[in-house]
Amino acid sequence: MAKAQYVGTLFILSRAMLLLSVKKTQEALPLLAQANQIVESWQGTQHQREHVKLFMLVLQVCHLLSCGQVKTVKPFLKQLQQSVQTISQPGYPSDEEWCMASQPADQFLWLSREQLCIIVYVVSVKHSMHSGFMDKGLKYAEKALSQIQNRVSSSNSLLMPFLQYLLLEHQSLCHLVMGQRTEAIKEIGQALSLCRSAPRLYPVSIAQVRTLIGLYAMSMDALDYAEAQFLASLQATQDPELATFTRLNLGILYLRMRRNEDYVRCAELTNPENLPSQSFSLKAASYFVQGMQCFFQGKLNDAKRCLRETLKMANTEDLNRLTSCSLVLLGHIFLALQNGREAMNMVTPAMHLASKIPDNHVQLWASLILKELYGQLGDQVREAEAYQMHANYAQLLLGDQSSAQTLNEHNLIQWLDQQIPSFIPAGLPSISTPSTSTSAI
Repeated sequence: MAKAQYVGTLFILSRAMLLLSVKKTQEALPLLAQANQIVESWQGTQHQREHVKLFMLVLQVCHLLSCGQVKTVKPFLKQLQQSVQTISQPGYPSDEEWCMASQPADQFLWLSREQLCIIVYVVSVKHSMHSGFMDKGLKYAEKALSQIQNRVSSSNSLLMPFLQYLLLEHQSLCHLVMGQRTEAIKEIGQALSLCRSAPRLYPVSIAQVRTLIGLYAMSMDALDYAEAQFLASLQATQDPELATFTRLNLGILYLRMRRNEDYVRCAELTNPENLPSQSFSLKAASYFVQGMQCFFQGKLNDAKRCLRETLKMANTEDLNRLTSCSLVLLGHIFLALQNGREAMNMVTPAMHLASKIPDNHVQLWASLILKELYGQLGDQVREAEAYQMHANYAQLLLGDQSSAQTLNEHNLIQWLDQQIPSFIPAGLPSISTPSTSTSAI
């Protein structure tokens, strides 16, 4: 058995990967635990152990991120980043040298060193985004995209285009959170351009693209178009996590449109007590949407109860954006209840957290509440500062909205056909994206 340890462990991990891909988590986790025990008592070469450990860590990190466990995943992600740094050292044997020194039966790599490095960047982007650090996620994405650009021309594999698509998807989500819709819709267009160049990507990514366009349309206040895109996404997906995420945003849309009956039908499938998704973060988000509904209905005590549950869950796993949104809505509720002290206790940390993300929409909302609070206190200086802050965020967001509306890609909000629109060019999108680390739904 010791002689077949390396290949045997690869088979165990491959089976776990397949089970995770079809959401059979309870069957996959014992296999990951078995692989971990083998790695801890490894009898093969150090290079074999490092490769198997990387495979195992990638699966563990991807599983925990898919469950929305952003804090729990940190030690595993740190190990993964350290392992990929180890195999990237100048003196470490290349893949070719490693295979030549191995027995014939062991001359098999799950992925090349370059591919592993890119995958580690991709999961780091995902982790940063879910943690609420958009600038950090964008920096990781730029590094990964530059590495992909160096490999795309020399590979016919679907892996690189798929990883590039994932990075574009997460870049667009980061820019939507930051209020940079012009950049977001460009990246959505690039993702579709990639699907045109690699047709096998289209069927596995179209539902996500529809949801992205819906989020963009909702951030542009094109609510009817957003609804059509969300419904098209739900028709195209069988992924319970994506379906839940889409329905939660559809629920918020219905609340904004005052369509309570449609919201109730949608909410039946997003009740946090029997959510079809296994994701911790989506369950926390479902309590937030419930709290928002109670707020719109004037049931302020029920709203506070739901939002406090959201905060408890969000703080458990460092879901910073959900924390900031919950705090600012609680601040709005306490303002409505004429409880200025509690409102200030909610809005001040919300504003601080939103500035770190950065989330211009939450800062716009929080600055308006601060203006009202300082006005009630008679603090004219701080009231004027909050008013100016609110005006600055409003001007920034309106300017970006006007800019986005001038782009051809903005017309994607009307696209519901199966065929990719003609104004989306074929060919791999350019990925020499300028840094957005200093830039400010």
